[in-house]
Amino acid sequence: MELILKYFPNITEIQKSQFEALYALYADWNEKINVISRKDIEHLYEHHVLHSLAIAEIIHFQPGTTILDVGTGGGFPGVPLAIMFPETQFVLIDSIGKKIKVGTEVSTAIGLKNIKLKHLRVQDEKDKYDFVVSRAVMPLGDLVKLVQKNVSKKHKNALPNGLICLKGGELQHEIQPYKNVAELYDVSEFFAEEFFKTKKAVFVPL
Repeated sequence: MELILKYFPNITEIQKSQFEALYALYADWNEKINVISRKDIEHLYEHHVLHSLAIAEIIHFQPGTTILDVGTGGGFPGVPLAIMFPETQFVLIDSIGKKIKVGTEVSTAIGLKNIKLKHLRVQDEKDKYDFVVSRAVMPLGDLVKLVQKNVSKKHKNALPNGLICLKGGELQHEIQPYKNVAELYDVSEFFAEEFFKTKKAVFVPL
């Protein structure tokens, strides 16, 4: 939790208590339904919550913005972002129902009102959103093809509408087709911890 306050010292008391509650909730649910690797649960704040919040370093979503989180698993990056941006609307989808159950139970327990979780494949999601976010769910080119239909043409944020992905490792070949429009970010520029050295974020306007 100290990690969150280190980088986001101005969060409200409500946000602080919501972030604080995540560890016990995910640890408890993880015992029943494995959404985070057993070894990784103790690194929840660094590897999952703070990593998700790298998107908050790239863009400050305007009130009323709509976000689709594709392949959310147990709720990443959508749940931490929904805490951080209470006036932004989030829809989190995953093709695995039990993962959606965990994300739903966690977000209900902390009182998130700006989030909806759906057991759905991205191919079957028909609605339009300002942004699509995801965390290492599939190769960039495949994801772009699947979510293009879901990105609205009406812009209201500092960045044009599009896809923001959190990824690891070497991405040059993946972003090659989009090199003239995509923005690549080193997450290590936002967060100093060793874990983020190889982490990237990529924004593709759509």
